[in-house]
Amino acid sequence: MSPNHPQTVVDVPRGIKWAAYAIPLCALPSGLWRIALVVGWPDWYAGHDWLPGERLYVLSLSLVAECLALLTLGLVQPWGERLPTWIPFAGGRVLPVRAVVVPAGIGAFLATSLAAYATLNYVFRFVPPLNDTGEAFPTSGPGAWALWACYIPILAWGPLLAVVTRAYYLRRTQGEALAEVTPCPGVTPQIASP
Repeated sequence: MSPNHPQTVVDVPRGIKWAAYAIPLCALPSGLWRIALVVGWPDWYAGHDWLPGERLYVLSLSLVAECLALLTLGLVQPWGERLPTWIPFAGGRVLPVRAVVVPAGIGAFLATSLAAYATLNYVFRFVPPLNDTGEAFPTSGPGAWALWACYIPILAWGPLLAVVTRAYYLRRTQGEALAEVTPCPGVTPQIASP
C-alpha cells in the first residue's frame, strides 16, 4: 500500500474469521436443496406443477442467498474496510463503519427472524402448506431427514453474522480511537507545561 492509503485491516481473531467463513457454508445446503427441487431430484417434489417463472425464482433465491452469505467475508477481509482500487469512481476509499454495520446488522436480524419463523411454522403450522399435494415438504422418511440436514445449518447464519458484525464494529471503532490517541512513529508527544 502507498503511504496515502495505509492498510486499514488489523488482525482479525481466528474464531471470528472461522465464523465468517462458516456463513456461506451454512447457506449452501439449503441452496442445494432448492436446486434439487427444481431439477426434480429426488422425486418427492416431482408432482409439483411449477408456475411460469417459479423455477427461475427458486434458483435465483439460492444464488442471491449464497451471494449475501459470501458478503460476510468482507467483514474479515481488507475489501470490507477499503474498496478495491479496481472499482470505478470509488476504488481505494475507506468504507464508513455505519455503511457496513447497519446492513450487516439488519441482515443478522432478518436471517435470525426468518429462520426462527420458518422453524416454528414447520413445527406448529401457522401457515398451511401451499403446494398441489397439500404437503410443502416431506414430513417423514429420508426426504424429511434430507430436508432437516439441509436447512438446520442455515439457523446459524443470523447469530454468526451478528457475532462477526459486532467484532467488525469493535475492531473498526476501537482501531480509530487508538489511532487518535497513539502518536505517529517518530513524533514526540508534547506535554503542556503549567
